[in-house]
Amino acid sequence: MDIKTASAIRRLRLISVPEGISWLVLATCTVIKYTVDSGVDVARWLGPIHGVLFILYVIFWLDAWNRTKWDRKTAAWYFAYSIIPGGGFVAERRLHRASQDAIIAARARQEGIVNA
Repeated sequence: MDIKTASAIRRLRLISVPEGISWLVLATCTVIKYTVDSGVDVARWLGPIHGVLFILYVIFWLDAWNRTKWDRKTAAWYFAYSIIPGGGFVAERRLHRASQDAIIAARARQEGIVNA
């Protein structure tokens, strides 16, 4: 894995958790807004924040897909994680595991353990 590919995966990992948190907080605030008459509309402020984080996720997802050459199924799953509640946490965990596996494989190739 070259440095640009590793950077693309890292950016996607770093944005996936805040995007997932913003999704859950926005959904919670929206439910509270329509069930409790509190007079405070927090969802009004969180909506644009979540929108920016979602757009960044999609941009970083496209960059990672382009650099890693994921198949369509894998790319679709990583996109779906941005829509599924709590999916950002799953995406971060899977991306972290994949990047660690790539580092181990690169070190093994460097040391001559694996001829790949």
